Amino acid sequence: MSPTDATPPSDGAGDWEYEYRPKAVRRLVAIAIVVVIAIHVTFGLLLDYSYTGVNIDWADKLSLIGVGLVICGALLLLVRPRIRVGPQGVGVLNLVTERVYGWDDVVGMDYPDKAQWARLLFPYDEHIPVMAIQARDGDAAVTAMRRFRQVQEKYTVGDRGPRNDRSA
Repeated sequence: MSPTDATPPSDGAGDWEYEYRPKAVRRLVAIAIVVVIAIHVTFGLLLDYSYTGVNIDWADKLSLIGVGLVICGALLLLVRPRIRVGPQGVGVLNLVTERVYGWDDVVGMDYPDKAQWARLLFPYDEHIPVMAIQARDGDAAVTAMRRFRQVQEKYTVGDRGPRNDRSA
């Protein structure tokens, strides 16, 4: 089974043994949202003081503020990443969709050199990014990797087939 053949996520929140979300990105996104809103509201309200010769109406001002809100909505996507592990496998939610991979398909997880986030490994050198475990989280990311490996050991048995060199 390849990573694209994953099953849809289960609805039960209590089915998972461990769940992790990135920590540092939440603070960065909150700061970015405040800055984006402040800039777009300020320039949206002060837009009529321009001497460009163009007629600027309230619709233009509201549109500029609306663009700021759309940008903030896009920034909120960055706080969505999550990894969940439990008896049914590994649930990886990156920006938009969540996929659940059974333990039969998962070889392991590694953290490539100079990478921003970890990756979930599959047989035959296939992998997907795990945006939840990020380098900027430091010790929390290391703890998440260790916890993932503990749960993986609990639910996997024997040889896992073809592996990456780094997954051992």
